[in-house]
Amino acid sequence: MVRIEDVTPETLRPVRGSMLVQRWHDLAFLHWAVPPETVAPFLPAGTVPDTLGGVTYVGLIGFRMVGLGLFRGPGLPYLGTFCETNVRLYSVDGSGRRAVVFLSLEAERLLAVLTAQVSLRLPYKWARMRVRKDGDVVSYTSRRRWPGPRPAGNAMAVRIGAPITEPTPLEHFVTARWGLHTRAWGRTLHLPNEHPRWPLYRADLLDLDDTLILAAGLPAPVGPPDSVLYSPGVPVRFGTPDVVAPRRAPGTTTA
Repeated sequence: MVRIEDVTPETLRPVRGSMLVQRWHDLAFLHWAVPPETVAPFLPAGTVPDTLGGVTYVGLIGFRMVGLGLFRGPGLPYLGTFCETNVRLYSVDGSGRRAVVFLSLEAERLLAVLTAQVSLRLPYKWARMRVRKDGDVVSYTSRRRWPGPRPAGNAMAVRIGAPITEPTPLEHFVTARWGLHTRAWGRTLHLPNEHPRWPLYRADLLDLDDTLILAAGLPAPVGPPDSVLYSPGVPVRFGTPDVVAPRRAPGTTTA
């Protein structure tokens, strides 16, 4: 039986051979609990929903990408800096690696959208976007331009609260992720990443008007998020992808 890796605040799988560098700034993490069977059809072959206490989570994350660049950098000053908002799920593969699966990624730089679509088949969408910080309030807006489905957009605002010294199991579960799973070129790939431990803050959701989750094919969330977090950000490195082997037996995982 494959052992599922622990949820750790720093990676136990250091990236070897950096493929991409970037920095993530001013992140808002919104998460809703859902049954694993709701998201299972959206995951790539060879992966199943990762669960905590019998449920998994749908994430809506807004932030600013800064200094995206190849290998060890330097990052591109204009094309590599842009706003992004993504809808993501949580997965585990047959090797026991926990990761995220993106259902959509809104970004305001068309070149970044096209490059990600072609290279890794990631579901990037070109959008008009803005992230604005005013004191302890951070607001995010996005309106999809291309490709569809349209209309799809997001407007949300959070108020930054107290710093988190000891994250809860849920706060670790939805943030301490050291890779992504994606389906590209007829194979499921795992792309590893590493960054320092997240500086996390609790946050209050002030406003939310979202159709990105619904546009991704998921049911619209019912009620407020189960978790709202903020982080000023971290520097990130991505390594080279490897192919995910088929799972020996279907099922969900339990943290």
